[in-house]
Amino acid sequence: MKDQASVLRETDGEARKLARTLLRSARYAAIAVLDPGTGFPFASRVLLGTDIDGVPVILVSGLSTHTRALDADRRASLLTGEPGKGDPLAYARLTTQCLAEPVERDSETHARIRGRFLNRHAKAKLYIDFPDFRFFRLMPQSASLNGGFGRAYVLESKDLTIRSPGNEAVAAKADTIVRELLAKRPDLAATAAAGLKAGNGDWRICGVDCAGFDLISGDLLLRCEFETVAQGVDDVYSHISNMKYAIPEI
Repeated sequence: MKDQASVLRETDGEARKLARTLLRSARYAAIAVLDPGTGFPFASRVLLGTDIDGVPVILVSGLSTHTRALDADRRASLLTGEPGKGDPLAYARLTTQCLAEPVERDSETHARIRGRFLNRHAKAKLYIDFPDFRFFRLMPQSASLNGGFGRAYVLESKDLTIRSPGNEAVAAKADTIVRELLAKRPDLAATAAAGLKAGNGDWRICGVDCAGFDLISGDLLLRCEFETVAQGVDDVYSHISNMKYAIPEI
C-alpha cells in the first residue's frame, strides 16, 4: 500500500484557489462533531457563511446536538463541494478541520456576521434573532482537498483565511463599496457571473472582502476570487476593475 505522502500532490496556487472557492461558495455544509453523550461521530447539515477574514460561520440552535457538541468540544469538520452528473467521487470536495469560536450576541463581530449572513440567507431572518440561536466562527486549522481522482492536497489554515490589514476597513465600508460599484456599472454582477460561465439569473453581489466577492441568484452562489489579496478599500475597487475575465474598467 502506498503511504499517504506518496498520493498527495504539492499544494500550489491552483489548489489553494479551488479550496477557497469550495468553502466560500457553499451555502451549506455537512458538519461533523463528537456527540458529547456517546462520543460517537455525529454529522448534520448547517447553513454556511463567511466572516470578513474568510473564516466560515454557522448559525445554530442551542437545542441541536451539534451545538451541544461544540460547547463540549471545539473540534469540528466541514465538508463542502457539490457533485454533478455521473460519479459523485469525480467532483471536487473539501474537508476543513476547525476549532469553533462562539460569537457574543452584542458584539461588533456579531453585528457584522449577522449582516453578511442575511445577505446570503434572507430566509434566516425568520429565526436569526431567536434567543436560542447563535453564531460560531469555525477557525480552519487544516484542510484536505480532493479535486477529483488523483488530485489530493493538504492545506494549512493560512491557505483558507484572508490575512489583510484592510479587513476591518473593507468590513466597515462593504455596503458602500457594493452600492458605488453598482451605481457605476449596474451590469457588474451579471458580467461577473457570465465570466464564471454561470447561467442566466438575477445575479447580485451579496458580499465583498479583501480576497474577492460573492454573487447570488436564488439558491445559486458564486465566488469571484481576486488574483492577489487587496490591502484596503481602494485596492478592492482596483481589483474588481481589473479582473481578468473582462469586467470592463469602471
